[in-house]
Amino acid sequence: MVGDDGAYFSLEEQNLLDWIKFTAATGFVLLVLSYLWFLPSGPHLGDTFLTTTQSAIGTTDPAATIFAMLSIFAISHSGLATLRPLGEDILGPRPWRVIFACVSLPLALSCISYFVNHAHDVPILWDARSVPGLRPACFITNFVSFLFLYPSTFNLLEIAAVETPQLHLWKPVGIIRITRHPQAVGQVMWCAAHTVYLGSSTAVAASVVLVAHHLFSVWNGDRRLREAHGEAFERVEEVTSVVPFQAVWEGRQELPDDFYKEFLRGPYLLVVGGTLAAYLAHPFMMAGAALLRW
Repeated sequence: MVGDDGAYFSLEEQNLLDWIKFTAATGFVLLVLSYLWFLPSGPHLGDTFLTTTQSAIGTTDPAATIFAMLSIFAISHSGLATLRPLGEDILGPRPWRVIFACVSLPLALSCISYFVNHAHDVPILWDARSVPGLRPACFITNFVSFLFLYPSTFNLLEIAAVETPQLHLWKPVGIIRITRHPQAVGQVMWCAAHTVYLGSSTAVAASVVLVAHHLFSVWNGDRRLREAHGEAFERVEEVTSVVPFQAVWEGRQELPDDFYKEFLRGPYLLVVGGTLAAYLAHPFMMAGAALLRW
């Protein structure tokens, strides 16, 4: 079977020095970006990004602002991903990954912070929070959406450029059996749950951009994988689908009886723990975002 195993992890194969480098590099980048973008003692580039965006669109309306901010993030994120082959040829894979992270991280954190601060702002288009069972249904949908993380997310050492970043072709096992683009499916689920529960124009605007961005990433991701892996990608494409379970009901993919075991692995256990921790940390996220006074 062609492709890499996305959820593979072996403790015996880990190098302690690599994880020390990961911790140091990640901590340093986050510290520098926090100083430049958010901290009161820094140059307040985050404030400049927000005010410049609102000045460009001619309004401070939260829905319009988050729509514009996320659009800038989406164009930057997908644009740099598209330019990756050229950038890596010129600079090398590691420097290009650092550039990608230094652009994407502050923009993403800005969008998240602004969204958290304004997710409940008027106008509220509908209020369905009193509907019986809606809250647990939204919680379950959000929880499951994080199980649809793209397997590249598990490669922390590559994300931090400790190991040489690669454009992986993932083997059709685990989440890839269900959909070839799990990140896009998970994002749609997350947006649907948050939009239905919040009912605000800000949530609708954010979801429109996020879903559109990930729909584009489906096409762009397949294009990039086809260019990078050629026939091997076509073999994976034949037995997978974008729409969840489509390849299964069409008979191109078969779920083994012990399919669930493909999720009982280290990376998914960390995802479950991280998702629950993020849910419990919502009050702290709201408090932290409020400190920005955006």
